[in-house]
Amino acid sequence: MRTAGLFLTLCLIHVSSSNAMAQQYSNLLKDKSLSQWMLPNGEDVKSGWEFDADGTLHLAGKGNNIITKDEYQDFDLWFEYRISEKGNSGIKYRVAKFGNSWLGCEYQIQDDSAFPKLPAKHYTASLYDVFDKSSPILERRYVNPSEFSVGRIIVQNHRIRHWMNGNLIIDERDDSPRFQDAIQKSKFRSEAGFGTNASGRLMLTDHGSEVWYRNLYIRRLNNCAMIP
Repeated sequence: MRTAGLFLTLCLIHVSSSNAMAQQYSNLLKDKSLSQWMLPNGEDVKSGWEFDADGTLHLAGKGNNIITKDEYQDFDLWFEYRISEKGNSGIKYRVAKFGNSWLGCEYQIQDDSAFPKLPAKHYTASLYDVFDKSSPILERRYVNPSEFSVGRIIVQNHRIRHWMNGNLIIDERDDSPRFQDAIQKSKFRSEAGFGTNASGRLMLTDHGSEVWYRNLYIRRLNNCAMIP
């Protein structure tokens, strides 16, 4: 998708100018470095995750999940991603330790066309295993594994939103009965407080598939006016 980079740039300009109260975006892949990331055990990322010549982060081999060193509360995250054919991955947020596991809400990323028998709440841009989509009229389009897509996640004042290529897929409130009911019907039902913790880390997952990320930008929205 050659227009993805231009689309992302225009959107960044638009949302930056529309809310002066928000902090500036910061580049989570600045200088082709993973200095802002670590392994869940606190060690540096040493293998698996590599930067291509153009600055794209590529999970080419076994690299484990990686998490941000910083925690985020309310935030606006923009990114471009590409998944391998028949691949499965995702970006998690509000990631925290639940027992012995690092868990969080997930923006699912996969080659949807390769998994026609999976539940719809496992499709790309879903809130993984919790919600498929929030709009009943939205027609989902599969991600093409050969192209980059544009994703966006906004978490603000209990409201969670996911976009894929400019389409709003998820728009839910974590303090609603609907959200709690969905959690109780998910694989996270036994994790008390899952999805409602106020802050947490970001995670790029390693599910054994090649995945690519570029233009990974975030800004904090704590105490900011609601982003439209």
